[in-house]
Amino acid sequence: MASEFQRHKLTSMFHAFDTDRNGYLDQQDFRALADRWKQLPRVAAEPELAARVERVMLGWWDTLYAAADTNGDGLVDMDEILAVVDRLPEMRPAVAETSDTIFDAIDENGDGRISREEHRRLVDVWNGQPTDTTGVFELVDLDGDGFLSREEFTELWAQFWISADPADPGNHLCGALAPAADSAAGA
Repeated sequence: MASEFQRHKLTSMFHAFDTDRNGYLDQQDFRALADRWKQLPRVAAEPELAARVERVMLGWWDTLYAAADTNGDGLVDMDEILAVVDRLPEMRPAVAETSDTIFDAIDENGDGRISREEHRRLVDVWNGQPTDTTGVFELVDLDGDGFLSREEFTELWAQFWISADPADPGNHLCGALAPAADSAAGA
């Protein structure tokens, strides 16, 4: 069962993915998400990477749909997503594969690391709009070297999807995550 923190975090994700703002996720939302990622310079320039991005994004729709659409309506609402939170740790290999694809998409110059500017583009693409990233990179740059290595990114990506601990820095990977109102009141 999802904690209040996970509910808060996944609600932010849900809104980022619900491209048509109808309150449900469907295959078209994931296709639109893939199209957003394919506008990144490196993805647009590399057809193989673009195909990989699309395969991963639409693969997540297939996984989510199979696991969460409990009423068979072809749509996934927030309650259905929250019902599968406990299964996310079992999906760590799929989460890691996604991490590798996203890392390659964001690593615009192909130098094997993500700069502050590349990370900012990740957050903007994730949210579908320019997003304030003030102070976020400092939270996620685990070794403080000014870049995210593939190893750091993989750990942060897994934390973003799987962690129930608000202190884990990966929770901020896709932008600053404000404290949940209910969590702050209960603390």
